[in-house]
Amino acid sequence: MDNISWSQVDLIREVFHYQSRFEGSTMVFKIDYPVTEDAGFPALVKDLALLAKTGFKVVIVPGVRENIDAVLKQHEIDTNGYVTGDSLINDMPVRITTSQTISYVEMAAFNVASKFMTFLSGSRVDAIIGNFVRARGLGVINGIDTEHTGAVDKIYADSLTRVLNLGMIPILPCIGWSPSGKPYNVSSDEIALAVSEVLGAVKLFIICAQDGQETKTLNIPETLEKRANGSLVRLTPQQAQAFISANSEPKQGEDEEIRRQYMRRFRLAFEASKAGVHRVHIVDGREGGSVLKELYSNLGVGTMIYTDEYDSVRGLHSRDLPDILRLMEPLMQRGVLIRRNPEQIQEKKGDFSVLEIDGSIRACGALHDFGEAQGEIAAVATDPMYTDLGLGRRIVGYLIEKARKSKMRRVFVLTTQSQDWFESLGFREASVDSLPEQKRKVYDRSRKSKVFALDI
Repeated sequence: MDNISWSQVDLIREVFHYQSRFEGSTMVFKIDYPVTEDAGFPALVKDLALLAKTGFKVVIVPGVRENIDAVLKQHEIDTNGYVTGDSLINDMPVRITTSQTISYVEMAAFNVASKFMTFLSGSRVDAIIGNFVRARGLGVINGIDTEHTGAVDKIYADSLTRVLNLGMIPILPCIGWSPSGKPYNVSSDEIALAVSEVLGAVKLFIICAQDGQETKTLNIPETLEKRANGSLVRLTPQQAQAFISANSEPKQGEDEEIRRQYMRRFRLAFEASKAGVHRVHIVDGREGGSVLKELYSNLGVGTMIYTDEYDSVRGLHSRDLPDILRLMEPLMQRGVLIRRNPEQIQEKKGDFSVLEIDGSIRACGALHDFGEAQGEIAAVATDPMYTDLGLGRRIVGYLIEKARKSKMRRVFVLTTQSQDWFESLGFREASVDSLPEQKRKVYDRSRKSKVFALDI
């Protein structure tokens, strides 16, 4: 146990938290075809099998577009092109599937589905490839007969539920059938969306073969949270919609296919959130353990679009004391923060606020009222694993707004090592004499803290 760090212990806590929270729930995994060709694909399927074994209901919808292209090319068959229309999901072009090509499309689709079946069998998890999709033909669009190109008419939810309740994983290829048995080529995105909706999935995972760095060529509002590599962390549906609108047209010199595929996933995520899926995750399936990292940690590795409450700033509860002391302890040891014990914090509990992410405390801070319409912002600490997410800025911004609502006209901080950071927030150096009298009386001159203030 001595060899396990606190960060590892914290991760273990997160795993138990999410396992307990989502156990027994349904999760849909839409997996783009390039992921199935990656060397890490067997490990990905093994992780999905692990989820099924530990109590999750897993549904797999394989993407197959590139494999259809390859099969048609192999047999020297004309693809007959694509068609677009306002009624199509994601406004993406769909393949015109003729009576000559539908059998090859079925071949390509079931080959990919069988690949999932093979690796799931290796993990001793039962799976079934079934006719869970009733389809209807798209008909004639813009004067073009799409023939065997279809759309979801109905998902056989009862059949899927029976399979899931048996602990099996259903695999849904991109083929649907009409009531008379006519096969149709149906968008995998559309199937994933429809299945997520009818089964009441708590999560939809869109697993792709892009690492998010493509965002560097896109228009991203400064308010959105980004990682160091430029990938987005999380968005509300409203933010996702604005992001999609801001990138509806390609930029000069941009790879149009990469942009289109990237935005296709965001449109699917947005549509799923509108359909009632609380959390949609876009992750790079080539990264080892990406699904588990995204599912079992607050921080995650992908991009999440969420409709439920994910993070919030609130007042301190007594039960939070161990968590904020854990955040503050490294800073107290380094002398960045003055040392406080649980009794001192409890005494000033009303002054403290915490930033909570999915039930875990990740940042804290306090606002002390010293009269003369001035307040001190103190005890600001954040989880070091979340440094790139700007949690410190959020908690300080919350405390500034709290001071403003309390009719304070000025807030100040005392700092020995964080002056540059506070200056970046708009604070300016001030003299000790500018502090309210009540604070000047207890100012520790041996510590030689610098004073930084912000007029509000």
